[in-house]
Amino acid sequence: MSIARLSDPDTPEVVDCAVYVDGERITGDFDFATGLAEVRRRGKGFVWVGLCGPSSDVLTRIGDAAGLHALTLEDMLSPHQRPKLERYDGYWFAVMRTLGYIPHVDVTTASDIVETGEISIALGTDFVVTVRFGRHSKLTEVRRGLEAAPKTLAIGPLAVLHAVADHVVDTYLDVSQRVGEDVDTLEEAVFEPSSKVTVEHIYMLKREVVEMRRAVNPLQDPLIRLTRDQNDPLLGPDGAKTIRHYFRDVLDHQVTVGERISEFDDILSSLVDAVAAQIQVQQNTDMRKISAWAAIAAAPTLIAGVYGMNFRHMPELDWHYGYYGVLGVIAAVAIGLFVTFRHNKWL
Repeated sequence: MSIARLSDPDTPEVVDCAVYVDGERITGDFDFATGLAEVRRRGKGFVWVGLCGPSSDVLTRIGDAAGLHALTLEDMLSPHQRPKLERYDGYWFAVMRTLGYIPHVDVTTASDIVETGEISIALGTDFVVTVRFGRHSKLTEVRRGLEAAPKTLAIGPLAVLHAVADHVVDTYLDVSQRVGEDVDTLEEAVFEPSSKVTVEHIYMLKREVVEMRRAVNPLQDPLIRLTRDQNDPLLGPDGAKTIRHYFRDVLDHQVTVGERISEFDDILSSLVDAVAAQIQVQQNTDMRKISAWAAIAAAPTLIAGVYGMNFRHMPELDWHYGYYGVLGVIAAVAIGLFVTFRHNKWL
């Protein structure tokens, strides 16, 4: 598995920043500070800023305006965090790992089939800050989808968290399906006659599955927390309670992917055993062939050794046809052994 590039070279640090009131995006050119001030002046709505691989200076300015803790900013700037959901004074902070599938011609020639990224989200009552790392973790379509559903967006920041989580887990489903196809392809190749699949091919895919598990499974606990009915001012409005029910669907999909990953791991472990058994069988076959040829070579060696001892009284040495007789015996013994081993399928 390859770790995705932290950000796209042509993507700005601040991808988008908008103010939403009653589910509608209001017109105007806002940065995060002015957008947050506009929301607080109106007394309703929220501002959502999306960042891609931001610098420390950009994120610090936004964090100061939102009142984010220094530990939150540190986590946002440091990818490869474990998926989690944390409650700070005045806001929630969530981290999700993203997955992207790397197309390839043949699973036995690929070195990586999955890449990872990360999305971190800080959300309060009137703001959402999303930070993403990875080429495949874009949230443009998520924002567009929410803007096309004003009633959902009017619920507030929790609706954004749900949309992002739903998008991430749907990506898990897609990647797991395509990785499953690779596992099936590899499984078929292992049991083909004269299979060229090696243990290294299986270990490569098993490594990718392990990284998928590290990205997917830890997200289960944060999703469970979001499905519970909590008396939290950030998650407590009636609309938010409605959204919280939708997290159960996201959790169900996440559990489904987790089960698939476990199945992949079991299948690949079985394939390792199968390839190891094939290697053992091939080694036994090779050893039988080596032993057979050694036995065939031992017969003439033994006969030649007897007549190479140079004793004075060996009657065969004076026999006119002794040389030809010895060659005939050697040939007969060698041919007899060859036919016997061939009949027993040792050769």
